[in-house]
Formats: sequence, C-alpha cells, structure tokens
Amino acid sequence: MKLRRFQECLFCTALFLSVGLLSYGGQEPTSGSGIPHLQRTGNTTQLVVDGKPFLMLAAEIHNSSSSSLEYMRPIWPRLSAIPLNTVLTPLSWELVEPTEGKFDFALVDGLIEQARQNNQHIVFLWLASWKNGMSSYAPLWVKENTQRFPRVIERNGAPVEILSTLAEATVEADSRAFAAVMRHIRQVDGDKHTVLMMQVENEVGVLGDSRDRSPAANKAYEAPVPEQVLNYLRQHRDTLMPDFRRVWEDHGAKASGTWEQVFGAGARTDQIFMAWNYGHFIQRVAAAGKREYPIPMYVNTWLGGMNRLPGEFPSGGPLPEVIDMWKAAGSSIDIYSPDIYAADFAGWCNRYHQSGNPLFIPETNGGKAGQANVFYAVGHDNAMGFSPFGIDSWRDADNDLGKSYKILEQLAPTILSHQGKDDMTGFVLTKENPEVFANLNGYQLDIRLDEIFGNSADRGYGLVIATGPNQFIGAGSGFRVSFAPLTPGMPLAGIGSIEEGTFSGDEWRPGRRLNGDENDQGKYWRFSPQGTNIEKAVVYRFR
Repeated sequence: MKLRRFQECLFCTALFLSVGLLSYGGQEPTSGSGIPHLQRTGNTTQLVVDGKPFLMLAAEIHNSSSSSLEYMRPIWPRLSAIPLNTVLTPLSWELVEPTEGKFDFALVDGLIEQARQNNQHIVFLWLASWKNGMSSYAPLWVKENTQRFPRVIERNGAPVEILSTLAEATVEADSRAFAAVMRHIRQVDGDKHTVLMMQVENEVGVLGDSRDRSPAANKAYEAPVPEQVLNYLRQHRDTLMPDFRRVWEDHGAKASGTWEQVFGAGARTDQIFMAWNYGHFIQRVAAAGKREYPIPMYVNTWLGGMNRLPGEFPSGGPLPEVIDMWKAAGSSIDIYSPDIYAADFAGWCNRYHQSGNPLFIPETNGGKAGQANVFYAVGHDNAMGFSPFGIDSWRDADNDLGKSYKILEQLAPTILSHQGKDDMTGFVLTKENPEVFANLNGYQLDIRLDEIFGNSADRGYGLVIATGPNQFIGAGSGFRVSFAPLTPGMPLAGIGSIEEGTFSGDEWRPGRRLNGDENDQGKYWRFSPQGTNIEKAVVYRFR
C-alpha cells in the first residue's frame, strides 16, 4: 500500500508538470551550471559531468528489462561489479503516457533512484515513435488511431507498423511527451546529474521498402526539394560527407528541382528523402526536450553495408552517406552514433568520427570482441563512451569486458587528459592484421602481435599514451612495441625501464620491474597475452 501511495503521489506530480505548474519554464542553463554537456578539447569532443571530463564505461540492458523496477533491483549490483559507470536503459513512450495527456513518471524516478544507490549513471533511450525501425513502443492510443497517426505504406500498397514521418499530429504528440520527460528529469535530477544523455528514438528508418509511399509521402517526394536542404548543400558544399556530395554533384549540383531531379532516381534517392524526413521529425522532438533540459542528445544507427539496399536496413537512418540531411534538418542532435555489430569495427568508428562528430558507441558486441574493441575506440578515436548490448544477461562477474573496464577505469583520468592531443593511440591486432605504426612523442612505434619463444599471440589489443619526454603508459594484452626516433639526434632508441603497476586515482603504484624475458632482453616493451595490464616505459636514445 505504501508503494502504491508513493506511485500515486509521483503520478500527481507528473500531472502538474505536464501542464507546466512546476516547470522550469524551458530556461536553458549554461554549461557552467554543472549539467552534463559536451565540450570541445583539442581535436575531439568530451562529455563533461560536474565540471570534469567523463569516460563512459557503459553497457545497455535488454529492451524490456527496465520496464519493471522489481526485475531491475537485483541486476544493478551485478552491473556495478563489472565494473560499469553508466547504464543505457530503455524508456518507452507507452509506459510514460499510457493515456494521452496523463504522464506516469514512477518508472523514471525508480530507475534514477536505483542507479544512484548503485553509484551508476544513466543514459535513457527514448523509445517512442520508432524502435528498430518499427513503432511497437508507441502507446496504444497512438497505434489505434491510424487516421490521426498514419502509417508508412510500402510498395505493395499495404500499411506497416511504422509511423509515418509526415504526420504533424505524430511529431507533436511525440514532442510533447519527450518534453514532459525532460522537464521531469530536470525536476528530479537537475542537481544530481545521474542522467547524462538522452537517445532520441532508436535505429529509425523504413524497413521492407526504400521509402514511405503513403499519399503524403508521395506528394512530398514529387514536390521541390525544400529550400532548407538546398541552402545547406550550398553553404556546406566543401564539408559534405564524400559519398553524399558525390551523388549531388554527379547529378549537376542543382540548386532546385524535385528529389529525383536533384539526386537522381532510385533507392539511394529514396534513402536521402527519408533521411530528411526522419531528421526533420527527430530534430523537432529533440529540440522540444532541450528546451526543458538541454543535456546532450544523440541518435543511433542500424548500419547498412555496401552491398545492401535501403529497406534491407532502415532507410533514412543516420548512416554516413545521409547524415548531412539530418544536419540540414536542425542542430538539436549532438551526436550521430553507430551500433557496430559488423566485422569492420575500426572502419565504422572512422566513418563516424569525422566532420566534427564525436564518437559514442551505444551498441556493440561484448565478450572478447568488446574486450579488445574498447581499447581501439577510446585510444584511437577518442570515444567518449563504449556500450555493449544485453549486459544484464551476463552472469560471470569476471567477464571479458570487465577485465578491460577495470583497466580503463584506472586509466580514465590519464586518457581524458590526453584526448584530442594526438599523443595517444589504440589498436586491435589479429593474425590477418598483426602490425600497426603510430607516431608519438618524437618516436615511431612499431606495435605488433607479441611473440613468445617464436609463437605469436592470436590477438592483441591495447592503447599507448605519450605522457612526457621519453615516457609512455601502455595497457592491454598480447602485443609488443619497439621504438625508432623521428627527430634529429642519436639515431637509435632503447628501453630504459619498464614497470607494471596500477593507478589509485592519480597515484601510480609500481609493481615488478620488467626485464630479461619480460622485455626480450631489452628489445621490446611487451604485454603478455595471459592477461590485461598496465605498464610504464621509459626509452632513451643512443648510437
């Protein structure tokens, strides 16, 4: 009974908030107020929380887990033990606004409180008009009223369970609900900063066809390309994503015309058209939320591929070849993020970490793949966060990802202080790609799979940071490093010392001094494939 009265009290508070009686009025605080925000640092962007850069060692729970506070209660301690510092958790429109205009924030409050009790931060995933391309998380009152909230119609003339982007009633309803959520989060968390960011919708796009073919969509497709799009193309011509710019220029870089006149006919133009419509819709939703509480907001992407056509993946989602259409639609989305399950992890990181877009990976593989890939993302591409999916089903407290997170947790202050300065690199090595080179601190580093008495490791991964003249910190497993000078002076480089150790805050606690077999008689800085560890190295020059 006490729990029910508590929920009823929260529900009443939500009703007051929904009509603005307890609203903050949409006044936008500055970054100096301490709310989570993005900040440019050197050549990268960092998430700043409570005035300090923050590295999200995160993971996402399953889609339905957070719909029950009782279900989540025993899960939180397991997540903290991994160790995570941030949990990505779904928040569905149907549970927040089960009846139009009546909001229930008991679940929001409960998840925030449970996170605080377990020293965790939260990124909420707003599953509203779309999730994985479909519209299964919309409230029943939206699903039932297809006249007011029309569906996508595909090539065969049949409607599908995908809300159309071209319905004003849908964008207004989604925006109102999201604004109410953000207003409430500001009310309950504006001074605590448990909630770091918001994902707006999830892996959007049309599945089963390359575009919406409803009457409203056909009319928009046959109409002139909006002037807002054309102005963006003209103003940003030199910085457009290469694939997108090529399509426009191959068709004459026209300054007016219909979608097919400007971009040509075919599925790729359908994808461009849908990217504009999804971007226009979601930028409006995000803007409504930011007026209430302007923490960072991002969208995630179901990735396509060179041999796949739009509709086989969600057509219109923010893939690199159409991100410019999303940017043309507005600026309320701060980050365009890839959900990377594809084999070419590094390639997708590089495609998304360009044109000023910060890298945040909200979904990816865990296990041994995640254990290695997190070092690449953080070390090579200055990722602000890394988040494998389905973390709540993991039962092993000593899981592979956790081994890396325990190392990165210690290194986070050092990593954050070196992001954006070009003095850090990350890598993943395999039998097929056993060697990489990096130029750091006046040296060329030859980084390759470690060889143990003539037998090389099957894989290696890690990062290396240049921390001072001739000084380096490294972490990872299964690799070795040799050094060659790049600047005038003594032509050869040797290893002066290597020590393993741990960090406690900013304090380095040395362990063994590594020599002999551990550094191949002074030839290599080595990281054993038998574990994941941190080491410091000092190099010197001689002739």
